[in-house]
Amino acid sequence: MPIKLPATLPARDVLTREGVMVMSDSSAARQDIRPLRIGLLNLMPKKAETETQFARVIGATPLQIDLTLLRMSAHESRNTPAQHLEAFYQRFRDVALQKFDGLIITGAPIEHLAFDEVTYYDELLQIFAWTQTHVHHTMAVCWGGMAMMNHFHGVRKDMLAKKAFGCFRHRNLAPSSPYLRGFSDDLVVPVSRWTEMRATDIAAAPGLEVLMQSPEVGPCLVDDPAHRTLYMFNHLEYDSATLKGEYDRDVAAGGSIEVPVNYYPDDDPTRAPENRWRSHGHLLYGNLRNHIYLTSPFDRVLIGAV
Repeated sequence: MPIKLPATLPARDVLTREGVMVMSDSSAARQDIRPLRIGLLNLMPKKAETETQFARVIGATPLQIDLTLLRMSAHESRNTPAQHLEAFYQRFRDVALQKFDGLIITGAPIEHLAFDEVTYYDELLQIFAWTQTHVHHTMAVCWGGMAMMNHFHGVRKDMLAKKAFGCFRHRNLAPSSPYLRGFSDDLVVPVSRWTEMRATDIAAAPGLEVLMQSPEVGPCLVDDPAHRTLYMFNHLEYDSATLKGEYDRDVAAGGSIEVPVNYYPDDDPTRAPENRWRSHGHLLYGNLRNHIYLTSPFDRVLIGAV
């Protein structure tokens, strides 16, 4: 029972070619099964690319996944065609009374702004509060994770002297965590951000546990059991060529950008990058998906009430 995607969503063709099983609404309706309903609040400008990345890791399962693509109610994206948004996305205000087993909140390329300077931040705060009553478990990624942790715990984000950009080695600090089941002790994780949340500040916030951390770029994955949330500051969902796309874009724009660390063979950007994180990306999101499946109430109405 694979992930359910609209027949005309571009991600569907991409995943089908990769061997990921996808299904239509009509096929899903014939199965007597309670699917996991997972929302993807996509704050990234290139929404089709991001939705494909997350659908890939969420959908690699024998469980039936009902993926709902979400966007902010008032904010209008300038980088995704309006037809795509109208065809495949629902505004938050239209699902605010509905319950979800899981929610993923993506990052956004707005790290230079203070949280309260973001035009849709007030609505995002409403969504953070909504997760506590209408979502069983949340994963907040990169800037989205920093914004959510700041809201619930007051942990500040700090600008880095230079962009953390490349593939950095991380340590598995909590091998007994259900989210890190099957993880190596040491692994490579793609990183692309201008900001950080420091381990000392996270340690000072009660109830948070750092699960993965890098000696070079700091905390990566943080568990917040009280809010049923994982904060992921980096990008195990990335495609092989995502960092290359960012690097090529900045080079073409004439910006000052360093070659992504430990990404190209011999740090040579003329050579094809090698993906050394794909298996851990599937493990992380598979473990999250399995945890949601095991702990979410069968009656979705009870989400937020038990």
